[in-house]
Amino acid sequence: MSNVAFVSHGGGPMPVLGDPSHAQLVSTLRDLTQQLPAQPSVIVMISAHWETTDFEITAGANPDLIYDYYGFPDESYQLQYPAPGAPQLARDIAAKMAAAGSHVRLNEARGFDHGMFIPLMLMYPEANIPVLQISLASSLNPVQHWQFGEQLAKVLPEDALVIGSGFSFHNMRTFFAPKTAQINHDVHAFQTWLDDTVTAADVSLDDAKARWAKWASVEGGRFCHPREEHLIPLIVCHAVAQKQGASIPFTALDVEARHFIW
Repeated sequence: MSNVAFVSHGGGPMPVLGDPSHAQLVSTLRDLTQQLPAQPSVIVMISAHWETTDFEITAGANPDLIYDYYGFPDESYQLQYPAPGAPQLARDIAAKMAAAGSHVRLNEARGFDHGMFIPLMLMYPEANIPVLQISLASSLNPVQHWQFGEQLAKVLPEDALVIGSGFSFHNMRTFFAPKTAQINHDVHAFQTWLDDTVTAADVSLDDAKARWAKWASVEGGRFCHPREEHLIPLIVCHAVAQKQGASIPFTALDVEARHFIW
């Protein structure tokens, strides 16, 4: 059974540039691998920073890095994470998904974005584990992504590590605004719902799918995610874990970040 984790990747390259406000996130990411069993044979990354019309998977042997952030120090555009790809496994996954009725396009040209290389620089700094990255469908439809996660769970190697890279809270204006009572209320309401959805023992596979389908109507949902691309990787990961019947340890960082491990 594959291991699954959802991580908050922080603000652009700031976690690896020594930014004090990211110290707790950095510490958690570095410690995360100690909570996982053995080193995985491959990491399958679902990042908030890659959207395509339909699902795609990287299929290059040595993908470049994509510095998809702006206005940071020059050193942030020199960062390196030379993890190899896994083109044959990408083809195998795409073929098995196609046989199950889910189309995944191979993309041999696409590199790794910062939603991939920033957390992995902290989790696996040696960069010696092959990595595949899978895009989000641009629909950002929660049911579509839940179903994709269920199908993905069936075709992964048993010793794969699936990582969703996003944020449990992603309202950019509010990150830098005074924390009013109303803001705290809305954030707390949604984070409580989120924690219950992912960690409650009595939430079944069908219950979880139904809850995610209606996330945007939950109190505080749209406030925490005016656009949901940073939440969708968690839906995929939750579906993978639920489909495999995983138990769920849980680590809370703060009101604006959650890391989940299955």
